[in-house]
Amino acid sequence: MNVGIVGLGLIGGSAAKAYKAQGADYTVYGYNRNKVINDYAKLSDVIDDYLTDENISACDLIILAVYPDAAVEFLKNKSAIISKNTIVIDFCGTKRKICEAGFALAEKYGYTFVGGHPMAGTQYSGLKYSKKDLFKGASMIIVPPTRNDISLLARVKECLAPLSFGRFNVTNAEFHDSEIAYTSQLAHIVSNAYVKSPAAQTHKGYSAGSYRDLTRVAWLNENMWTQLFMENKEYLLKELSIVIDSLNEYKTALENSDEDMLRNLLKEGRECKERADG
Repeated sequence: MNVGIVGLGLIGGSAAKAYKAQGADYTVYGYNRNKVINDYAKLSDVIDDYLTDENISACDLIILAVYPDAAVEFLKNKSAIISKNTIVIDFCGTKRKICEAGFALAEKYGYTFVGGHPMAGTQYSGLKYSKKDLFKGASMIIVPPTRNDISLLARVKECLAPLSFGRFNVTNAEFHDSEIAYTSQLAHIVSNAYVKSPAAQTHKGYSAGSYRDLTRVAWLNENMWTQLFMENKEYLLKELSIVIDSLNEYKTALENSDEDMLRNLLKEGRECKERADG
């Protein structure tokens, strides 16, 4: 199987390493806009060769592990030379923009496009942090052109088998983006805002697991997340409004020394967590 990977950062580099770990049954072609990264990936055997206009048509699978705008631009520039037998899957953090473009271009040129989002990663970015088992056991979200194409879903699972996902969720682009606004994007904003307290600079010796858990994703790639936040701003603004309103309730209870109100708010939060976790 020939696999082309566009973008050799944390996600794309990890995918490349996972396929390479399978041995000679997989040939991995890679492309990164930074030539230094591209060359390093080949020299260090992360990829077998560069992904080029000459070999892109030989790819059975192409993974787009870049920002949404870059993924759309790649498809606009390369769709005419992608084989009709190829499956193209994006690994972007939002789905509406890339799926709208991907479905239209795939229909025009004859290949198959599927939206995707692996629910895996770290607070770090770049090829040097990539690892072959990054996706092991993780959830993979799939946004196919039609929900009921069982043969396509089976083919996608087969293509992605070396990444060792634990489960596949099939949905549409709108639901994906609304959920991700809460489960991922809001968490990054809250974490990023939380560490702006002056106390963050003096916390050593006074913090434990709760501090580490809440601040882990404050260490983020501001360029990538700015694009993702802006693309998904209507859903993200809704979630931000909910959490700001909730925080103001806690603030009011403290300002008024209202123990009953504070206790009820804390109880509600605990019960919400219990329901969410089943």
